[in-house]
Amino acid sequence: MKSILFWICLTASILMLADIGHTHGVRGRIGSETAILVEAEYDDGEPVSYAAVEVLDPEEKIPFQTGRTDRNGRFLFLPDKPGEWKVVVNDEMGHRVALKTTIDKSINLTGNGDQTDTNGDHGSISKYEKALMGITIIFGICGFFFWWNGKKIRAECEG
Repeated sequence: MKSILFWICLTASILMLADIGHTHGVRGRIGSETAILVEAEYDDGEPVSYAAVEVLDPEEKIPFQTGRTDRNGRFLFLPDKPGEWKVVVNDEMGHRVALKTTIDKSINLTGNGDQTDTNGDHGSISKYEKALMGITIIFGICGFFFWWNGKKIRAECEG
């Protein structure tokens, strides 16, 4: 009876130790670090909310980090080496901005952090001029269509 009890205790001890050896836990921490803040907004001041962001490392072919802006058009990343970093914000509806910044050896932002490179922005044309241009194009296409139909109807009446 003592040997059976011994073997049960030994087996239970081994199983408990085996369980500890094969599991892993998860730890977390909330802290304060110096990160790079990217802010994106439309030309009317509205934030580019939940847009896709791609952070490109100075030397790598694949993105260093991808994600989305928050509802305020902000995105944070923490670079791990110096060089020229590129951040692309794309709202996936035709609006895209590509920004570049240089990170020094102490992983601090150097140079101009307030860039507004919109990578193909519409220049100095205001949104009202763009709307007027769109309406003009629509009226032009409609005018051509009605002229073409009128020409066909006159040809049928004469013939």
